[in-house]
Amino acid sequence: MVEDDPVTTNPAHYRIIFENEFVRVLEYRDEPGDSTTPHVHPNSVMVTLSDFQRRLRTESGEREVDMHANEAAWLPAQRHAGANIGRSGTHAIFVELKGEAAGVADSRVLGPSS
Repeated sequence: MVEDDPVTTNPAHYRIIFENEFVRVLEYRDEPGDSTTPHVHPNSVMVTLSDFQRRLRTESGEREVDMHANEAAWLPAQRHAGANIGRSGTHAIFVELKGEAAGVADSRVLGPSS
């Protein structure tokens, strides 16, 4: 849904850097203390460009994640909001899948999978 698109809900943090019929690539940036409003990610690969700590929350609960720079992680389709709870800015790239590969957001899924 357009109203749940992170580029629409949180334009200060997300921007589209590439898009075609198969994928959309987003850049995400924030600073300590910044937070996002609820938004949806389809199945995605997240590539971290900085170390960061975040608190992610959904209707089903919350989870803290500690990510290191230069990692790639699978992000299952989900709807969440987040807050930078660390001491450094967050910089990440999301490669969002489109079509059937996008999946359906699940409120029980939260953050990247191991």
